[in-house]
Parts: sequence; structure tokens; C-alpha cells
Amino acid sequence: MQEKIIILDFGSQTTQLIGRRVRELNTYCEIVPYNKFPYGDETVKGVILSGSPFSVYDEKAFKVDLSEIRGKYPILGICYGAQYIAYTNGGTVEPAETREYGRAHLASFCKENALLKGVKDNSQVWMSHGDTITSIPANFKTIASTDKVAVAAYQVENEQVWGVQFHPEVFHSEDGTQLLENFIVNICHCKQNWSPASFVESTVAELKQQLGNDKVVLALSGGVDSSVVGVLLNKAIGKNLTCVFVDHGLLRKNEFRNVLKDYECLGLNVIGVDASDKFYKELAGVTDPEKKRKIIGKGFIDVFDEEAHKLKDVKWLAQGTIYPDIIESLSITGTVIKSHHNVGGLPEKMNLKLCEPLRLLFKDEVRRVGRELGMPEHLITRHPFPGPGLGVRILGDITPEKVRILQDADDIFIQGLRDWGLYDKVWQAGVILLPVQSVGVMGDERTYENAVALRSVTSTDAMTADWAHLPYEFLGKISNDIINKVKGVNRVTYDISSKPPATIEWE
Repeated sequence: MQEKIIILDFGSQTTQLIGRRVRELNTYCEIVPYNKFPYGDETVKGVILSGSPFSVYDEKAFKVDLSEIRGKYPILGICYGAQYIAYTNGGTVEPAETREYGRAHLASFCKENALLKGVKDNSQVWMSHGDTITSIPANFKTIASTDKVAVAAYQVENEQVWGVQFHPEVFHSEDGTQLLENFIVNICHCKQNWSPASFVESTVAELKQQLGNDKVVLALSGGVDSSVVGVLLNKAIGKNLTCVFVDHGLLRKNEFRNVLKDYECLGLNVIGVDASDKFYKELAGVTDPEKKRKIIGKGFIDVFDEEAHKLKDVKWLAQGTIYPDIIESLSITGTVIKSHHNVGGLPEKMNLKLCEPLRLLFKDEVRRVGRELGMPEHLITRHPFPGPGLGVRILGDITPEKVRILQDADDIFIQGLRDWGLYDKVWQAGVILLPVQSVGVMGDERTYENAVALRSVTSTDAMTADWAHLPYEFLGKISNDIINKVKGVNRVTYDISSKPPATIEWE
């Protein structure tokens, strides 16, 4: 069985980054809510407590009894996690005089401590906390300090329990990976045997056990996520898989035809369904972004339900849901950032169970799995494309004419990235149709037409992103081509917003 590290999520924005760092050490991990520890799971090798937006003394703070975990597993508390362990054992946590945010350096630390072996003198760490531990319990010992934080790290004496008030998972913590490796490999004794190959082997075995001889219908989107799911399921259950690719009228230009052609090489049984009229009708006049997402999500499910009923004895609906979909849809604090059609839930009348074999993987991990499965590179390196498609790139109401304008503009932008050798250098790109019109001059005529925004970002997992610094010459060429070739557009802008505070998509 696959050994794992459990990360208890107390709501930090960097909890998922902890998970990524653990996975980069070839160790499987699962992020679970702070109060959902999997007691009885014999594969757990250690526990990490994340940070939190709350203070430990806040009435709303997330609290959990760690007594059943301590002594059974090595524990590492990060930021809030460290403060919580100290506070609940008699230590003192108080608001810092000034919020500690940004770079700091370890002024002193115990080089012989198992958690800190290999950490360099004056190592840079990243702080992000408004509180600080001002005193620790008698059986705790300080193992690291900075010039401003006396207790930057501690260990409980005679226990495998550590706490650090900085964030080793953040890139700016220079020896953060070394610290995490010390904990995972040297303290928890993980074998570092989790890899794309091991994921494929274990997932195929789990799918065979989970699905048995049941028939499955898979919602294909044309993207890498659902494509990888299709190949995994095909490997596990073969002919019992039927794939459905729906054209909701909001795909990229010619994508319905091109994607169906792509799937021929994968040996998948694919049914193409043109449901664009249905979606256009249901979206008519709707401008609220969340309502549009819900309508599109429900529309997908309705179509899949209808197709499933045409097939005999289908019991499962498979989807290409990945981890960022889950965490953006509903955070641990209950705050919805945006809903994803993949995680909107199934209607009660739909008698299908849900199969999501990639729900705990990040995008780059999905791509590595795809390569392990031998999938064509052009499918693996495709930019992420939102499930609601151009529906969330048309700000305001959706009409077939707006879709036509956006498809034409987007096609010029994406093809241009390919022609200039820029496509693989950015994470995601697309065009946004803005709900404004602007004055322009074409020839001797005054125009009053649509404005579009080009969006291109660099990222590793979509949790954070920066705008791509594309060459001015390229942007100028694309702007001219769109204005000259796309009827209805007379102005092109470039989005230079990062995530956070913006999101990659505009809706």
C-alpha cells in the first residue's frame, strides 16, 4: 500500500504548496480538513499541520484534539500549526508588535537537530504571521531563532513533534526543501517511492477494484485532465468505458472536430454530442458569472445523464477533476472563490456514481502521468481551458455572434503563440471579450465596435500566476491581425494582472 503524509488543513493559502513540496520529494500526501484525520489508516507515516488565517486564541479558530495523533506519528506544525501546538500545551501566543511578513534569516539554530540538519548558516526563511510565540512550555526547546523571533522553531523534548513559525514550503525559504526532506525522509522514514509510474499502477488497480465490471461514461473536455482520465480508465476497464464529448457551443474555433480526431489515436470509444443550441437557449440574457457557470455545469450533467440513459447499465460518471478545481470551489473556511462545473455535484435524479481519479493531483502531475501513459505530447502540453469554455471569457450575456467574434480572435492569438514559438513558454492563454465598445477608425469610416483583452500567464499549478512578458513585436502583430481580420473588433488590450489578487480567468 502507498505510504503517505497527511497534511491537516487549517485554511492557509499555502497549504496546497506544502502538498506540492511533499510530492516533489517523491512522497505521496493527502490534504484533509483539520478535523478529518484518517484514524486507522496504516499507511500514514507523518503529519503536517498547516497555517491558518485565524489566531489560535480567536473564537473562530480551527481547533482539534491532537492527543490521538501525538506519540503515534511524527508531527510538524507550520506557522499556525506551530503556534497551536505550543498554545494548547501551555505556551503563550500573542500579537506581534509588527506583522512578520517577508524575508528573515536564522540568526541561530541547532544544527544537530534532526529537522535542521543541512540547513545553512544565516539561512533565509519566509515569515507570514501576525502572532508570535512569546513563551513555550517547559518540555519544549527552542531550536532556531531570527533577530526578531526568539522562537522561530522548536521541538518537544523526547517527542517527534516540531514547530516552525516560518513557511518552509515557500520558494523564498532557501533551505525549506531540505527541512521538509529531513522531516519526511529522515524522521518519518518515507521511502520516496511515489512517482507517475507508481500512481498509474496504483490508480489502475484501484479503478479495477472500485468499478469491477460496471460501465462508465466519461465526460471528455478535450483537455489534458479528462484525456488522462480516459486513458487510465481505458487501461483499467477497456470496453466498459464510453466517452462523451459535448460541444456546448463555447469551445475554441473548430475544436469539436479537432478533438474528436485527436482521440482516434488513443483508442477511446467516443460519442460526440452537439448541444450548442441547448446551452445558448439556457444562457440567453444571463450576465452573472456564477449563474453562467452553474447553468453550464448543470447543462453538462443533463447531457451526460441523457447520453448515459441511452447506454445500457451505466453506473458511473467519470470526470477530469483535479485538485485546484476542488480547492477553488470551496475553501476550508467555506468561502467560495468560484464554482467549477466538475465539482458542482450531481442531481439527485441522476443515478450515477462519481469517479474522479485525478482529484488529488496538480496540473503538472497530471501531465507527468500522461507522459507515463505514452500519450501524444501535443495533448499533454495543451493549455488549460475552462470547463465553461468561452462562456467565462465573454463578459456579460452570451450570444452566438459574440462566440463567433471571440473564437476568431482567440484562434489568431493561440496560433500566433505557436507560430512564434511561445505556446510552450506560457501556462495558459486566451482572449476575453469585454462588455464595452470603443470608437475607432477603419479606412475613412468611424467605427464603434468591441474591445478584447489578451490574457497570457506563467504558472506551475494555477494556484498562483504572473502575466507573461510576451514580446512587444508579437503583441503588436496579434493586435493588428485581430483588428484587421475579426469583424466586430476595433481595440485590443493586454491583461498584466497577477494571481493573486486577480484570477487567471476573468469570470
